[in-house]
Amino acid sequence: MNDVVVAANTDDVLGEVPVWDADAGCLWWTDVFRPALHRLDAASGKVMSWTPPDKVHSFALRKSGGLVIAGRKGFALYDPESGVYEPLHDPRDDSEGTLLNDGRADRQGRFWAGSMDKMLKRPSGQLFRLDADGTSQAEADGITLSNGVAFSPDGGTLYYADSLQKIIYAYDLAVDTGTLSNKRVFAETGALPGIPDGATVDSEGFLWSARFDGSRVLRHAPDGSVVAEIALPVSRVTSCALGGTDLKTLYITSAFFRLSEEQRAKQPLAGALFAVEVEVPGVVEPRYRG
Repeated sequence: MNDVVVAANTDDVLGEVPVWDADAGCLWWTDVFRPALHRLDAASGKVMSWTPPDKVHSFALRKSGGLVIAGRKGFALYDPESGVYEPLHDPRDDSEGTLLNDGRADRQGRFWAGSMDKMLKRPSGQLFRLDADGTSQAEADGITLSNGVAFSPDGGTLYYADSLQKIIYAYDLAVDTGTLSNKRVFAETGALPGIPDGATVDSEGFLWSARFDGSRVLRHAPDGSVVAEIALPVSRVTSCALGGTDLKTLYITSAFFRLSEEQRAKQPLAGALFAVEVEVPGVVEPRYRG
């Protein structure tokens, strides 16, 4: 495993949800609070940024072009290059008390996004599935801070973290219908530094999980045990994705959200996008089929 390098220093308040576009050789990610969408061309190192019409908490690439996003206003379709923005609907019953948060497309092209309690006190969050026809369904509830949505290589397991519980859960995912069953604890991480945030799965079915306030990314084996870790020069490590031409570059987002001036002075790279080469490749990121 090689050293961690800065792939782009976009100084993100809350960098999140990196997504690798294998067709274009680019990495997309969001700064939730600026708000901004970034795209890094891996070959040239050039970064382009757009200001979206809503704060983008998570997104997926669309099969037909552009993105599907989960934002402050709900689900929408958005093409940064053309500027076309098409609201779909807001799936939340409590739009005043909750926010949509981390999300990802599954292997069948459905988009999943969890919600969280704004005050981080109530288990009022849910996990939503957005189907290709634009309709959505709540598949799980009782969540305080939903993060780390990821899928096994065969698409039959969904992972997500309730960050405040410091637990990563797993569900059986029916690939034909998108329904969830058999909720179980994948990893109880209370004894580890920080809390579980964004995640991705490699081709061996191991889960890379970012540790917010933990200054690292952990690699969990299929039994939940930690088998490797990557240390970062920042504390607020938010999410990760495998990309690059061979899918062996682990891209890692970070944040300076709510760091004090003293903390920021000690972490001048907080808010940067990092990259490190790993041994096991990822899986090509699916696209939303809607």
